[in-house]
Amino acid sequence: MKATLLEQWEEGRRVWADTETLLPMLGEVCGKTVACLKNGGTIFTCGNGGSGADALHMTEEFVGRYKFNRRPLPSICLSADTPLLTCIGNDFGFDYIFSRPLEAFAKKGDMLFGFTTSGNSKNIVEAFAQAKKMGVTTILMSGKDGGACAPLSDIPLIVPSQTTARIQELHNFFFHSILEAVEDAFPPL
Repeated sequence: MKATLLEQWEEGRRVWADTETLLPMLGEVCGKTVACLKNGGTIFTCGNGGSGADALHMTEEFVGRYKFNRRPLPSICLSADTPLLTCIGNDFGFDYIFSRPLEAFAKKGDMLFGFTTSGNSKNIVEAFAQAKKMGVTTILMSGKDGGACAPLSDIPLIVPSQTTARIQELHNFFFHSILEAVEDAFPPL
C-alpha cells in the first residue's frame, strides 16, 4: 500500500515529536565533537548507500564549510574512497571496509560516526569494535532498535522509527545540529 503525501507528512511529524527525547544526548554529542576538534582530533564517518551519502555530507561540511568560512576541520569519510573500499572488500571482505582504514588513520581521542538505519551493518559493527580497541569515541546514527551497533556505541542516537526515510531525515537534523555547534566554537575567517 502506498502512503499518501499527507500520511508521510503525519508520520514525519510523529517521528520528530518522538525524537525530542534524544536532544540531551545530541547536545552531549555536540560538546564531544567540539572538544575532539579543539584537542586536535579527527572526525571519521561511515555508512552504506544513502547512509554513506549522509556520512560524506557530514564530512564535507567539516572540511569545507557549513554556514561560514572558517578553518577546515579534520574529517574523513571512510565510505568515500572507492579504490580503497574495493581493495579491502576484495582482499579481506566487505565487513572490513571501514575498520581497516580506521585502524590505519585513527588515534585515541578521535570520533567515529556510524550511519546505519538498521544498526546491523556488519561493516559498521566491525568499525565500532575496532574503534573501541583504539579509544575512538563511537556515535551511532541509527533507527529501529539500534541493532548490533547499539551496545558498541558510546552514544546511540536511535531515531524511534522503522521507516528508512524518516530515520535519515532525522540523521540530517542531527549532523546539521552538530555542525552548528562546531561552527559556534570556531571563529569565522
